[in-house]
Amino acid sequence: MNQTTWFLFGMFGLAFKADVCHAYQVMKNGGLRDENIVVFMYDDIAYNEENPRQGIIINRPEGDDLYAGVPKDYVGDNVNVDNFFAVLLGDKKAVCGGSGKVVESGPNDHIFIFYSDHGGPGVLGMPTYPYLYADDLISVLKKKHASNSYKSMVIYIEACESGSIFEGLLPADTAIYATTASNAVESSWGTYCPGESPSPPAEYWTCLGDLYSTSWMDDSDILNLRTETLKQQYELVKKRTSVDYTYNQGSHVMQYGQLGLNSENVFRYIGSNPTNDNSTFIEDNSLTFTQSHVNQRDADLIYYWHKFLKSPKGSSKKLDARKELLDIMTHRLQLDNSVKLIGKLLFRSEKGIEILNTVRPSGMPLADHWACLKLMVRTFKTHCRSLSQYGMKHMRSLANICNAGIEKETMAKVSADVCDHIPSTPWSTLHRGFSA
Repeated sequence: MNQTTWFLFGMFGLAFKADVCHAYQVMKNGGLRDENIVVFMYDDIAYNEENPRQGIIINRPEGDDLYAGVPKDYVGDNVNVDNFFAVLLGDKKAVCGGSGKVVESGPNDHIFIFYSDHGGPGVLGMPTYPYLYADDLISVLKKKHASNSYKSMVIYIEACESGSIFEGLLPADTAIYATTASNAVESSWGTYCPGESPSPPAEYWTCLGDLYSTSWMDDSDILNLRTETLKQQYELVKKRTSVDYTYNQGSHVMQYGQLGLNSENVFRYIGSNPTNDNSTFIEDNSLTFTQSHVNQRDADLIYYWHKFLKSPKGSSKKLDARKELLDIMTHRLQLDNSVKLIGKLLFRSEKGIEILNTVRPSGMPLADHWACLKLMVRTFKTHCRSLSQYGMKHMRSLANICNAGIEKETMAKVSADVCDHIPSTPWSTLHRGFSA
């Protein structure tokens, strides 16, 4: 196993951090060494005052603590795009803060990346700014490939619209195989959420995990990964994440890149727990289906709603929870209405909304000019305040504005007119949003 470099990444929200902690335990149980694992995690959950089990993170209702022993290579503000790229490229000089550990891989090494966070068309979330754009990630992956510093790479991404990170962008000749929680146009799904089945323990107000992530990790927890291939795991995860192909509260798990790599055993990338040596994969294997899930973009609403419901009547905590819930709902409504009105004014018709929502044919990237997309994000932020985690859903609209040839000056004027009198909420500040 010492010829393989392992790399983990993920941060925002309890479920995402639980996913990363769980992934770390899968790899440790599989025999990987900490020196070959790099963990990015914001690390504000385990000892958060609202965590009902201080110092403990779980990923399923009856699950064990996953936080113990997890290395904290990059936490807090050290979790950022620049450090992520520097670590992946093995560039120690470019790293700022953190443990300084980087992926020091060679031409015979195999790399595994797990990225779990919020997302939107063409973008992946970060707890710091700016966020990670698809074109920048693909550029770094190409640079990594050109440096002849790995033999093969596998990437698993948990995020809404995560297929858009690779759609029309990831070449098939870079020895990279990637799977995503959703296609380029849909949300991913949270699981083990309050009020759903199965629910988390009564004291929790939040979803414990994400459907795609818990699926590949549950599979890895119980099967012999020395005999299971990446394709076999992909098929199992796709079936569970689609809810037996009904897509009722489920998403389309996708695969991209050099698909021939999926014939390799999962063991090569994440090890295998020796206690599972007799649990060999067979075609009839399946993962237990969970009954109901929550659209990942609504997971924060679930949290604030249950926080309000369970706070003592008449308490300041209940009043605060009510205000937080109203603030986030107001922000969502204002953001959606602003984008719609901008579309109508830019294209001078009701068809503006249709243009904003246009989905390109399969195989085409989200944007023709990514620099334009980033400029439109900055322009929107200047006049309408920053997009929030929820607002990442509107990245397709901003990309389509670019694809239609709208100039920055026109976008700036219309945005200023539309957003001139929108009141500020905590969810519309830069702290809750993101910048290009």
